[in-house]
Amino acid sequence: MTSPPPPRPDLPRRIVVVGAGLAATQTVAALRERGFDGRLTVLGAETIPPYDRPPLSKHLLDRPGPTWLSEELGVDVRTLADEVRLGSPATALRVGPSGVEIDAGTIVEADVAVVATGARARRVPGWEHALVLHTADDAAALRARLTPGTRLVVIGAGWIGAEVAGVAAAAGVEVTVIEAAPAPLTGALGTQVGARAMPWFAAAGVRLVTDARVVRVEPDAVHLADGERVPADVVLAAVGAVPATDWLGAALPREPDGSLRVDEGYAVLAAPHRVRAVGDVALRRSHRHGWVTGGHWDGALRGPVDLATDLLDPSDGPLDGTSDGTSAAHASDPVPYVFSTQLGHDLTLFGLPRPGDDVVLRDGAGAGGGDWSALWFRPGSPVLEAVLTVDRPRDVGAARRLFAGRDLPRLDRDRAGDVNVPLRDAALA
Repeated sequence: MTSPPPPRPDLPRRIVVVGAGLAATQTVAALRERGFDGRLTVLGAETIPPYDRPPLSKHLLDRPGPTWLSEELGVDVRTLADEVRLGSPATALRVGPSGVEIDAGTIVEADVAVVATGARARRVPGWEHALVLHTADDAAALRARLTPGTRLVVIGAGWIGAEVAGVAAAAGVEVTVIEAAPAPLTGALGTQVGARAMPWFAAAGVRLVTDARVVRVEPDAVHLADGERVPADVVLAAVGAVPATDWLGAALPREPDGSLRVDEGYAVLAAPHRVRAVGDVALRRSHRHGWVTGGHWDGALRGPVDLATDLLDPSDGPLDGTSDGTSAAHASDPVPYVFSTQLGHDLTLFGLPRPGDDVVLRDGAGAGGGDWSALWFRPGSPVLEAVLTVDRPRDVGAARRLFAGRDLPRLDRDRAGDVNVPLRDAALA
């Protein structure tokens, strides 16, 4: 009987995945699916198994328990990994010439470290009385305090703030949303498109205050710069998230926001190939979109496949080499993707809207409906940067296919803006 070939000496035999969210779960699955039969260790900061985060806000009140990834994806890290240590947050990383060490109460040694610690809710100094929403424990704490008649003040009208405002108002909570920008979702979509969401708040029974700066948060009120005191029984600060990489210290080169810049194989740039980063912590390079920040669900879902493929079939040198940004030929380049259900509307965003882009609207209201889509084009160009669909499922599939190619799609602007023309038919050859 022929013996199996010995393991390649240049491939890792011990991998530690730091994190236990979607990106970490998918990394474990991808490594095993691609034949990694070495030792796999998972370190999770939370004490419960991996779960999906989007339902925490979208289904805050109608799903009292976490949505387990083992059920959603059919992937259970506890059966795929050799060791899963939950409630063991990593506190330090050391990268040596022949391996890595992770301090998580005890030292874990491995050949490769995959940083998949996700993000944490942004906390503002002086807002200690405000709750945040990023973990299952955060959701449980907020859910316990939202009863009919409760006065909830949400600071921030972004994705999370709008989602929570909608579900809370529908449950009889008295909701006020305070936004520093001129319109909701300005940071993601710009003022022109964000302003189209303003009527949704009043229609859902939510008071929206824009161009408002919060100067103080107290247990029973939020104080604004114009002198208004907004009474509150509960305050939620929904002002974004930042990569959870403080634990790395100076071990890896971090961007000002804490993210880790990676190549298409998710190797951290200017660091040894034995260190990878994926999910919310990664600032990845995309041929199509340039540098893409974390926080996109498809990136956490699909990025680990590229990571595992590159790690187990390296095209950019040995593990003790330094990543210089060499492109991984196999990279799938997932399109940045956001899905939100808020205030009675379904929003889907593909791509990256950029300040200064030309906006073209496909407005179904002109045809007697309330659905519409927005398209962002490079100034004076047919090059499409992003598509937002609002209650238009017919545009969702077309938008996804448009961004499936290596390059950004090119559309006839006039046809793209005609709601009676299928979006796919506006594509230029």
